[in-house]
Amino acid sequence: MVLDDQNPTTDEKSILTDFTSNMTYSEYLQLDTILSAQNRLSGHHDEMLFIIIHQVSELWMKLILHELNAAIAAIKANQLAVAQKCLARVTKTQTQIIQSWDVLSTLTPSEYMEFRGSLGQASGFQSFQNRMIEFALGYKNGHILKIYQKDPTLLSELKKAYEAPSLYDAAIHALHRAGYPIDEEILSRDVTKSYKENDSVRSAWMRVYKNTKQHWELYELAEKLVDIEDSLQQWRFRHMKTVERIIGFKTGTGGSSGVAYLKKVLDQRFFPELWEIRTTL
Repeated sequence: MVLDDQNPTTDEKSILTDFTSNMTYSEYLQLDTILSAQNRLSGHHDEMLFIIIHQVSELWMKLILHELNAAIAAIKANQLAVAQKCLARVTKTQTQIIQSWDVLSTLTPSEYMEFRGSLGQASGFQSFQNRMIEFALGYKNGHILKIYQKDPTLLSELKKAYEAPSLYDAAIHALHRAGYPIDEEILSRDVTKSYKENDSVRSAWMRVYKNTKQHWELYELAEKLVDIEDSLQQWRFRHMKTVERIIGFKTGTGGSSGVAYLKKVLDQRFFPELWEIRTTL
């Protein structure tokens, strides 16, 4: 028999049990809303896994955007240490999303085919937060905005992100403020276009990496950027392999080429000079 005084909670006399006039944990987190949002359209057992993985990933993406936007603002304000803290959190968050593919990989092709038809044309390709992350990192594709015309409010938010300077734009301007000569065409470039590598930027980063003690904050910032791109590519690779494992080379529900498209985006570079100088340093 287990005696009451052996229960670790019985000694906690101050634990609150009356929440008549107090906010509860569930209320604070709005768990009634979150936990009632897993509506299986097929009724199939494994659709629950599919929904939860994607919902959790979107929550992590929300945090990533929160930290990326804070980092960009901090860099613009020349608060590089603050930016580094935000970017370190981004990388840790990316680790959580990468690991989520291991859970989704427990879904077999036979199981997925049982409810895939219920998705209609809905696809992860349409994730607006994923697009906003790409915009924040400097990959801009105006054509993709057409997907979101159904929701004018969302489209407006996406356009704002699309037209905003990226994290790398902010970092390059930080280099310029530190006294490194950056070509004017880069400083005043059209930020709705994807960034293309530039000799003056490459030269500036090379000087930072050759004098790390003198330019420690810029050096640390650069390494945080590399961490983020590295993690993003790991996420993309795991995404591609998970899709291949579950549906092979079928066309995606949203009309994309599926695995072929996912393989292609692995070649995208966000911070090209930071990777190039590793060869020439």
